[in-house]
This record gives sequence, C-alpha cells and structure tokens, in this order.
Amino acid sequence: MADRYLHFTGTAPGRFLTGRLGLPQPAELRRWSAEHPRLEGSLLHRTAGGTPLAGLAGVLARTGLTVTGDPAAGERPAGVVLDATGVTTVAGLAEVHGALHPVVRSLTPGGRVVVLGAPLSRDDHHQAAAQQALEGFVRSLGKEIGRGRTAQLVRTVSATAAESTLRFLLSPRSAYVSGQVIEVTDTEPAAPESWDLPLAGRTALVTGSARGIGASVAATLTRDGAKVVCLDVPQSRAELARTAESLGGTALPLDITAPDAADRIAAALPDGLDILVHNAGITRDRRLANMAADRWASVLDVNLDSVLRTTDALLESGTLRPGGRIVATASIAGIAGNTGQTNYAASKAGIIGLVRTLAPRLAERGITLNAVAPGFIETKMTAAVPLLIREAGRRMNSLGQGGLPVDVAETTAWLASPGSGGVNGQVVRVCGQSLLGA
Repeated sequence: MADRYLHFTGTAPGRFLTGRLGLPQPAELRRWSAEHPRLEGSLLHRTAGGTPLAGLAGVLARTGLTVTGDPAAGERPAGVVLDATGVTTVAGLAEVHGALHPVVRSLTPGGRVVVLGAPLSRDDHHQAAAQQALEGFVRSLGKEIGRGRTAQLVRTVSATAAESTLRFLLSPRSAYVSGQVIEVTDTEPAAPESWDLPLAGRTALVTGSARGIGASVAATLTRDGAKVVCLDVPQSRAELARTAESLGGTALPLDITAPDAADRIAAALPDGLDILVHNAGITRDRRLANMAADRWASVLDVNLDSVLRTTDALLESGTLRPGGRIVATASIAGIAGNTGQTNYAASKAGIIGLVRTLAPRLAERGITLNAVAPGFIETKMTAAVPLLIREAGRRMNSLGQGGLPVDVAETTAWLASPGSGGVNGQVVRVCGQSLLGA
C-alpha cells in the first residue's frame, strides 16, 4: 500500500507544510538495485582509542567504496566507519565524539555510520563500561541523524570475520536496519567465491513463501545465486507455484505443522539443504480476556512449535548440511510486546530463546542460527490495519516510515551468506529503529 504521506513530504509544498507544523519529514530510502548496488560517495575510516583493528583497512577497501581518512573540502561522505575497539576508558570516549562530531552532519542523505567495538571484558570493568557506552551512543545517534541515515555498532575482534557484516551495513541493502548491535565472533568464515553471487551452489528452503515477505526472501536468495525451494500451505498451491516458477525454483505445498512435515521436506531434498529460512507465521489477535484456546494454540503451533520440530528433525537427519545457515523470523512484538498479541508475542519471544540457546551448540558443526525481527513492514496484512494505527506504526521509528518485504529479505540473505559464519545467535531488528522496545 502506498505511503502517501512519505511521498507528500518529498514535494516542495509537503516540506514547507510539515516543516511549519513540526511534523515528521521522512526521507525516501534508496535500496539496492542492479543499477545502484553501492552507496554513492566516499567512506571515511577513523580510529578512536588505542591499537586499531588489524586488517580493517583491507576489508574496507574491498567494499568497492573509496576509503579516505578525511573528506575533501565540500565533500559529503556516504559513510563513516569508526574503529573504537581500542577504547578502554571514559577518557577514550572523548575520541569517539572527536571523530564523529565534525563529520556526522555532512553525511549524504541515506548515509551510514558504523562503529566497531570490542567484546566486553570480564576482567576490566573500565573497558566494559566504556564499550557498553558505545551502545547507548549508537542507538541515540541513529535516532537523531535523520534523512534516511543509519547507525550501527558491530562488536568484533576480527576484521575479516566481520567483512560480510560490514559489506551489508555499508550498502543500500541495509536501508531499513538502524540502531542495531551485532556481535561477530572470531570464527574465520569461508569467503564466497563471488560477493555478487555469495549463495551460488547452495540450496535454500523458505517457508511461507507464496507471497509477501517469504516470496521476497525467496527472490533475494535466488538473486544471490541460491536454488530455492518454496514451501507454503496447500491452500496457496497456485500462488506458490507461480512464485516458484518465476524464480526457477521448486514449489513444495505442505502444512508446516503436519506431523510428517520434516520427513516430507527431507524427502524433497535428497541432496541436502544449506539454508533454512523459517518465515511461515500467522496472527490471531485478541486481548487475552477474549482469546479462545484455539486462537492461542494455532499461533504457537505455526510460529514456534513447528519451527522447533522442523529444526530438530532436519538437524538430526543430516538434511541441513555442515556449514549451513538457519534464519528464523522473530518480531519486535516478541521484544516489546503488543496489545492484543499475547499469543503472537509469546511465539516470537520463543524464537529468540531458541536462537540464543541453540546457536552456540550448532557452532561446532559450522552451522549458524540467527533471527530477523521485523517491525512495521508494508504488506497486505498491515494494509488492513486501521488508518490511524497504521500511520502510527509507520512513523514511530527513526526513519519515519514502514519497511518493505525486501528489507527483511536483504537481512536474511546477509545472515545466510557463507561469509557470515561469525554472526551466530543474533537477533537483528529490521524496523527502522522502532521506538518500541530496545
């Protein structure tokens, strides 16, 4: 559904009127396209604190952006990467201010700020305090820089392990991701043969992919080189077949809650699976006092229990190969809660629990498990939301607008990349830095 307010504020009368009334003035986001695959402008690389992160300069050079230490006179950089991994004291935080204060206002619309931090030390509480301070700094910066700009914090001890993450955050693919804290382990990933086709030779299964976010995920994984199997309920057989055919993929009509669902998936994938995307989900909203037991049970069964059962079975059977990727779908409702959605929020919070607990155990097999947590995404479901609630959902984030299914898809594709082996057990919000929750 078209966001008429967003388009209106992009016109001269719209800018004048909303400016006079003090209303939000969201900037139209520039997402990835084959014609514009990169940010347009230079990338500033600055350091705060002590020893810089080894190898970072080389990683940034491989992004395809022109890397510089200082902008030329009148230049508007497209992004800033601040290496703050060496900040260990409160005094060192002054260097963070000193590095970003002079340049943050000059960033191009849609520009990126990525701060690199270090894991919190268990032995040095001064270092831990200074590094934790970066989180509050970045989240606040993301809420104030405006004009479609974003800010993120990446905690890592290895530049090469963070390369896939930096490429994602410093590209148009991350347009609706802001205010996130992403931890990258020192696991050295196997870099893809081609960063343009990072999923070449890999097989992906996307549940709930007949339409909406799932169809967009399937399309994006296909763009990145994967062979995709599209799964959805038999009632959506015709639409599922059209989606799969358009992508050169395979349609698998199947109720994911069926007792034999995992067995049928394994039978359809005799050569195994590299990427498992749990996207299928439903809502049955009612306040708890008015919620019948069947509404509760159906949401928990589709959104959580089927994910647990299917994941366990595909891991046990070996269908999901070593080095595989699992991406589940949580929600900001599972983080912050939502009126009328006790069932839905419980199911999505359960996904977060699954990710945080199972991911470390899967690391021994080179498998990662992460989750995306969408906020207000423009779909048929949100188009049916009453007007005032819909407008509130769109505006209550740092970017002042709803996201698109492709925003969730791009984040999923990054997490599914073989180069993202250091990203494990993370829950990444795709919400434009929603003002709800953390």
